[in-house]
Amino acid sequence: MSVLLKLWGAGTARTLRPIWMAEELEIDYELIPIGPRTGETQTKEFTSLNPKQKIPMMQHKDLNLSESLAICRYLQRNFKSKNIFLPDDEVSIAKEEEWCNFIYGELDETSLYVMRRHYDLKDIYGDSPIVVEACREYFMRQIHVVENHLSSSKTILKDGFGLADIFLMTCLDWAIFYEFSLPDNVAQYRDRISLRTAYQKAMKINYSN
Repeated sequence: MSVLLKLWGAGTARTLRPIWMAEELEIDYELIPIGPRTGETQTKEFTSLNPKQKIPMMQHKDLNLSESLAICRYLQRNFKSKNIFLPDDEVSIAKEEEWCNFIYGELDETSLYVMRRHYDLKDIYGDSPIVVEACREYFMRQIHVVENHLSSSKTILKDGFGLADIFLMTCLDWAIFYEFSLPDNVAQYRDRISLRTAYQKAMKINYSN
């Protein structure tokens, strides 16, 4: 069945997330692969859809939705599939929420994205080796929480691959790009998840340009 779904944005770890989720859920979607710093997010058309002028962004029926976590969670709950575990009890829902907040808050925003500002984007935000090193140290401290957890689980939630795994994996790929050395359980986890067909397809789509 055809689904009227549009995803805006490609080329970053954050735009990969909804593309990957859509591929896992086998949703029929249209991708508009605009970039974050190409001027495309500042057009009148896009700004009318998302005044934040940020990607990723989703359109579904009358809903415009931004923020990668919100988009992925919406897709997970509205297009159910055996490929993505969907928590249905209070404890599992709360644990998924806890892990997603941890991954997004501590690994993405506090570590990798701050590092990105003074690593990839230093021409814009300024070169700061001290900030970059502090981010590296903080990331490694937090990733050991994940390392210990994965000693007894193949996926973040023991019931199966899901939303938190998509978020963690995109951060791990980002970390590899920044030349982090991942601890053993995390590295093995990344190797396993990278074999997923939907992941491989989403990577090609997201980074095609």
